[in-house]
Amino acid sequence: MTTTDDLRTTEQPPHKPKFTFPSALTVLAIVTIAVWLLAFLIPSGQYERNASGAPIQGTYHRVDSGQSFVDRLNDLFLAPVNGLYGVQDGKTGQVGPDLAGELYGSAGVFLFVLAIGAFITVVFATGALDRGIGRLAHRLRDRGALLIAGIMVVFSVLGTVEGFAEETLGFYGLIVPLMLALGYDRMVAVGTIILGAGIGVLCSTVNPFATGVASSAADISLGDGIVLRFVMWVVLTAVTVAYVIRYARRVRRNPERSITGFLPGDRDQDAASEAEEPELTGLHKAVLVTMGLVFAFMIFSVVPWASALTGDADAKPYGFELGWSFPQLAALFLCAAVLIGLVARMGEQKLSSMIIQGAADFISPALVIVLARGVTVIMNNSKITDTVLHSIEGIVKGTSSGVFAIIVFVVNLPLAFLIPSTSGHATLAMPILAPLADFAGVSRAVVVTAWQAASGWMNLWVPTTAVTIGGVALAKVGYDKYLRFVWPLLALLFLMICGFVAIGAVLT
Repeated sequence: MTTTDDLRTTEQPPHKPKFTFPSALTVLAIVTIAVWLLAFLIPSGQYERNASGAPIQGTYHRVDSGQSFVDRLNDLFLAPVNGLYGVQDGKTGQVGPDLAGELYGSAGVFLFVLAIGAFITVVFATGALDRGIGRLAHRLRDRGALLIAGIMVVFSVLGTVEGFAEETLGFYGLIVPLMLALGYDRMVAVGTIILGAGIGVLCSTVNPFATGVASSAADISLGDGIVLRFVMWVVLTAVTVAYVIRYARRVRRNPERSITGFLPGDRDQDAASEAEEPELTGLHKAVLVTMGLVFAFMIFSVVPWASALTGDADAKPYGFELGWSFPQLAALFLCAAVLIGLVARMGEQKLSSMIIQGAADFISPALVIVLARGVTVIMNNSKITDTVLHSIEGIVKGTSSGVFAIIVFVVNLPLAFLIPSTSGHATLAMPILAPLADFAGVSRAVVVTAWQAASGWMNLWVPTTAVTIGGVALAKVGYDKYLRFVWPLLALLFLMICGFVAIGAVLT
């Protein structure tokens, strides 16, 4: 017979649940409720607007929101709906799904993200990108520094044009043994992958999930500020590549200086160097060329060439400029997904399933954008957005344009930690930050650049990103050791970013 004492001795002590940082959707749901509650305490007010809709500094005044408790409750209930397709009334400024006026919701960006997801998934399904990178790695296997530089530049290019980050997790199985076979340690592989893609995302030029969403929320073109971002990308990518190569050469010369040390068998790796070169068929080459042409055309279609080449923001557009925005880009990538499928001879059923799967895989960042936009709808309808702007106006007033740009960068660092989703962070913060640029006499494009640099810089090391934590885990490298490796680079990048955004603000 089992006694109570016997049961007590056999019972296992309860395990305390391990804390995990909530997802971006949960964070934004909490933010939505918090902002809704704060709207009862923050007084309503508004600025007078100029012809372009920008607030005029010094014209802030208190107004009555005119909302009852039921109206506010309805705004909370409909926040996600308004965030998707809410329409702003031209006379009252209120946003609702059944009003008449201009679209305030983020339906265009939402569909664009789903279209990008479909395109990227179809490209990966062909195996062309994986094999292309694998072929590059194999051909440069005897030239270590050139191999590191080549892989990092490829990842950086993909990061700056399409936000290539989570996709890098699939390359550790190839690159870790390759680096070990060349006499490096596992940290070299981690730096090559995380920093290669990460620096591209930090210096996004046309990345739809960072630059695209932020530009839309700031009410500017995706191509505005692309010259500054391109120069940043070239310089910071070169610095990051040099940093990883310097560490790699040090480890190769003196393995005892490795931060990670070596696991049993690491010094005997030769599988990667003996593996056969991945075959790149004609279909794979055609897919890669088509992919490159699609992104090249996207860049061409969004860049305001007259402004970029003359330096005059008000320059008359050239006749060949397309001036495309998110509706056209969403259609472009849907058509491009079909084109890639046809080039790769997928067949109708597989192509259809890949497009659906791609849209489904990207529904999370798309919903994050919608929820974040819903927060701004609550602020708009309760008329507290301008009040928040007014409270920060004093900080901007009297500061130089360069100092203002640095402040924008620094202020966004803790926000990037709390909201690791670049899309959600941009949609939430930009409606506040962009009008501040008008007060400071700075281009809104500089604010977008400073914001995305802050988000990208944080995502190089914060433990709330799957790219960092998942990467070090796959490479069997301690997170503490990764921080030890990367912190000097982070400090250098911090100073260089401040310099770039300050110069960009002064020049504009």
